[in-house]
Amino acid sequence: MDITWLKFFLISIATFRLTRLIVYDQITAFMRAPFMMDYEEINENGEKEVFIVARDSGLRGWIGELLSCYWCTGIWVATGLFFLQLKYPAVAEPIIVILALAGTAAIIETVMQTKNSI
Repeated sequence: MDITWLKFFLISIATFRLTRLIVYDQITAFMRAPFMMDYEEINENGEKEVFIVARDSGLRGWIGELLSCYWCTGIWVATGLFFLQLKYPAVAEPIIVILALAGTAAIIETVMQTKNSI
């Protein structure tokens, strides 16, 4: 197996973006909903805070734990993208490039927001 630095970089940024999409983004909340539940708590200022936690037990709890862990989900996403690239490169390449472009844009936007808030 031969992987170029460009391909490594693209898969890395695509992994970042897809992992973030699965774990954090609102657009995929419907996918997380069966495995996560809201937990409400009143803070010391009397304000209600809502936390999203994994279900208590069973398969849904295990998947919820996986989905709530950025690092865990990242390993599975990286594995999936890597093997997709190996087995079906014609399908994987456009997906990887699109995710890498979106990931790069997200990184640039975060840097710009940080720069503008200073």
